[in-house]
Amino acid sequence: MKHFIAAPDASEIDRLISSALYYKQSPRADKLLGEGKRIGMLFMNPSLRTRLSTQIAAQNLGMDAIVLNLDKDGWKMETGDGVVMNGSTVEHIKDAGPVLGSYFDIICVRSFPSLTDKEEDEKDTMIRSLIRHTGKPVISLESTTLHPLQSLADAISIREKSVPGRKPKVVLSWAPHIKPLPQCVPNSFAQWMNVLHRDVDFVITHPEGYELAPEYQGNATLVYDQQEALADADFVYVKNWSSYNDYGAMPAVQSDWQLRASSLAHAPAAHIMHCLPVRRNVELSDELLDSPRSIVPLQAANRVWAAQAVIASILKSL
Repeated sequence: MKHFIAAPDASEIDRLISSALYYKQSPRADKLLGEGKRIGMLFMNPSLRTRLSTQIAAQNLGMDAIVLNLDKDGWKMETGDGVVMNGSTVEHIKDAGPVLGSYFDIICVRSFPSLTDKEEDEKDTMIRSLIRHTGKPVISLESTTLHPLQSLADAISIREKSVPGRKPKVVLSWAPHIKPLPQCVPNSFAQWMNVLHRDVDFVITHPEGYELAPEYQGNATLVYDQQEALADADFVYVKNWSSYNDYGAMPAVQSDWQLRASSLAHAPAAHIMHCLPVRRNVELSDELLDSPRSIVPLQAANRVWAAQAVIASILKSL
């Protein structure tokens, strides 16, 4: 694996999941794999699980991990070609990229969409620019459109909790929020579930007006009635996102989409999932988050093993 930006970068997802589960049992099995190598982690917005899990994963493989919060500690970065830099940007990626490439063996970056300019957000400019100008493998710690490490951790969690020999029904359910959120997590989760379509029965449910981009929705079954979608679910992934077609907007929703225990009357065995952070009693009720049905802590813990499997795969290809 050269880069890790989206599901197609992992040519054998089953093998990647198996690798993650191996590291979960033997975290330091490849402690010499990254010896003498550095991983640089660039953050353009806040992080808790992504930052810590990736650092731990790199250290388990013997790497030195260095974090730079570009939104606080670095210069404001310019990525455009031919621009006159007489505004707020101080450093160009064309200049910073080769420097970063000389410092690090693997570069990770977390960016965030503006939710105002769909065309610009879909370019994933920062990640694409780092690939172009550093000459080193790049791992997405979340981009303007996708969050692949989260989705890998989600797939690992589903694999662990699935009944052997039974194809689980996985439902991605939209949830309310106090502000517009990007489509990165639902886009990415849908992309991975579509790749794993032979292993899962994948359903997306949301109010009208919250459709994902067609390339991410893929072959998922779309159901606008939440109760209908949730019937007989084995896994329910709860997440808010803003409108894609009316980009960044929050179309009015008449019905109550917060997931509660009563929402799962026809899915008595469903596991509850969320990527965190979660707005308690807005997206998900306390009664579900604090119940044995929740595998939210498992998802968060599996972030380490997801990152470790990806970093190891890249190290082996260097």
